[in-house]
Amino acid sequence: MKNLTKYLKYSLAVVLATGCDTQELHDLNINPQALNQVNLNLIFTSAELGIASNGTSGDNRYIDWRTNIGMCAYAIQQLANAGGGIAPGDKYTVNAETNAAPFDFTYNDQLKNLAEILKQSGPGGFGEGKYLNMRQAARILRAFSFARLTDFYGNIPYSEANKGTEGIFFPKYDTQDAVYADLLKELDEAASALSTSNPDEGFAAADFIYKGDISKWKKFGYSLMLRLAMRISNVDAAKAATYVTKAAAGGVFASNTDNVWVAMADGPGEWTNQNGISRAFDPGDGGQPAYLSATLVNFLKGTNANSVADDDPRLMIISGGIGDWTAAGYTPITVDPLKQKGMPNGYDQPMLDKLEGTAVILPKTYSRINVKMLQDSDPYMIMNYGEVEFLLAEAIERKIGTGISGTAKSHYEAGVKASMQMYTPYDASLTVSDAAVASYLTTYPYGTAKPALEMIGEQMWVNKFFNWWEAWNDWRRTGFPKLTPTNYPGNVTNGTIPVRLRYPTNEVAGNPNYQTGATLPDDFTTKVWWDK
Repeated sequence: MKNLTKYLKYSLAVVLATGCDTQELHDLNINPQALNQVNLNLIFTSAELGIASNGTSGDNRYIDWRTNIGMCAYAIQQLANAGGGIAPGDKYTVNAETNAAPFDFTYNDQLKNLAEILKQSGPGGFGEGKYLNMRQAARILRAFSFARLTDFYGNIPYSEANKGTEGIFFPKYDTQDAVYADLLKELDEAASALSTSNPDEGFAAADFIYKGDISKWKKFGYSLMLRLAMRISNVDAAKAATYVTKAAAGGVFASNTDNVWVAMADGPGEWTNQNGISRAFDPGDGGQPAYLSATLVNFLKGTNANSVADDDPRLMIISGGIGDWTAAGYTPITVDPLKQKGMPNGYDQPMLDKLEGTAVILPKTYSRINVKMLQDSDPYMIMNYGEVEFLLAEAIERKIGTGISGTAKSHYEAGVKASMQMYTPYDASLTVSDAAVASYLTTYPYGTAKPALEMIGEQMWVNKFFNWWEAWNDWRRTGFPKLTPTNYPGNVTNGTIPVRLRYPTNEVAGNPNYQTGATLPDDFTTKVWWDK
């Protein structure tokens, strides 16, 4: 104690002699080399890229490879795969990485970044009052990401998620209806709060989607609101109507110029900032095969497979033909629309050999995705105008909400046109003329050959090519298109198309709230709340 007293006296003397004040003493405890604040603009850019690209860790390629493609593209029968473990959606089998990928990477990547933006731009944060538009855009992206998670799993950690810095390491589960109620509220508040009069603080430069265009962010917020409102329309018609009305009044996408594209690049490194879907199909990367499903090809070929007159103009946009990979790249053998052929779902190589009556060489037998849409630098689509028009058409048909101008037919036709003409950001050659659209609409008049709602559902399904998790969501909600399930030997669903993902095994074992809050039983056949 005597030595301690002597030391304290000596320290006080030094302070008095040097004139140090309390703040200077405090500053001595600050590491001058440590990063105490991160520019929110950088975090926001990372959050946008995390939704669409490889990022620095290959995060979204991982989700696309395992889940968007591995489960959803095959389950929804837009792609087919003769393999086994990498295609659980084709054979209705179990792949642990497919189940875990969205849960693990969405919470730990974009939602983590968005949580930091909201924390630092909110009350008490270093950016309070400075990043107002970025804060609202972050709320919209957060709603997008959480909607994706709850649509995959059902009940999820939500209100306590991404709060480890607050000491919450085992977040409780929120029911899907509660999650949706809050997401819709968030979108309403965020879209309303966006304003050109708010300070920018670098938001325009940080925004890879709209370059800080506030009017477009508002449309994105209200369009996403429309999507989520219609998703709950079978189980909460009143709330759906409220938010459909709000979305229509607020202003949704009005053309393909409003589409949500995240800009990608070839680098700087092999994995950084590249399109996650393109990398998932890269043949040199051990990627997924890119064979189109017979269900999709037959739909695009129209009612008369022996004539091109009634083909969907997207047939030879989505299909790159039948061919093979060589040292020079993919070489089509035929791009004749009449000769395009999709692979049936639920078949392995021996089964295909038996079906075709010969030893099948897959790339020389079945159509593949057009390589013009599989470049690493291609932009990544998040949401588009065509979907919005189909949702408006459905809302009118089902009398959900008010204030929507036009007719169901006019919105349906606008949706078809937008969907056919939205591919030029991949390659300028992927164009569809107004005349080709008009011819298709004349060949397949709205609500004539099939009921109107079925036609809307089928067109939303085609519209979601590449965005297969959303095609899966739409099919689960609407039942369209009418798909024939496969029944591959040893499947785990008794020959029914999966309707949700299982929770990751580490979440099941590690979060004590799982047993009381998760959507149970934790099976592929257990429907989520809105899937009624």
